[in-house]
Amino acid sequence: MKTRIWAARSVAAVSGVVLAGALLAPSAVAHSGPDPKKPGKHTSGKKTPAKKKPAKQAPAKPVVDGAQQGQVAGRKCVTSRDVASAVVDYSGSGLFETVFRSATDEQGHAFLNDSRNPGVWINLALVPGAPKCVYDTALAVTEENPGHLYITLLGSNGTLHQATCTSTSSSPFSPANLATACAPGFTELPDTPV
Repeated sequence: MKTRIWAARSVAAVSGVVLAGALLAPSAVAHSGPDPKKPGKHTSGKKTPAKKKPAKQAPAKPVVDGAQQGQVAGRKCVTSRDVASAVVDYSGSGLFETVFRSATDEQGHAFLNDSRNPGVWINLALVPGAPKCVYDTALAVTEENPGHLYITLLGSNGTLHQATCTSTSSSPFSPANLATACAPGFTELPDTPV
């Protein structure tokens, strides 16, 4: 009987030591990992020739994430592409089924397309007050003739700029008439929560 008690105590003691070792092992293993300051050890037994001085490399281009886009330290505007559209769906309007589209490019330029003028994309910088670096666009249109096209642009500084443009069924938007149709131009919406 004494032998069994002694064996049970021994098993319990060994189990306790193993458990304590298991709890401490992860931090010990993590601590004893490779030292970045020391040269690597090779396990193959082969000697490697001394390393030569690395060739000069061009500096890596900075990675620009969403929080760093726009005018950063004098660099040009960098954004992602964006598209928005609005359509007149009131059949009693002379503008029925007219589609207005807006898009941005990766340099922060915003453009407008009127489906009545296919293939013509108008740079919205022609409208006074447009932000220099546009992240996003949104469009809304009223159903009347003349109707109103609301163009909203999100600038790189987080502010919204809106222009109200008068659209008639007689003349599609073009580079020649957009600034006049959208007079007085873009105005900053106060207290943009972005």
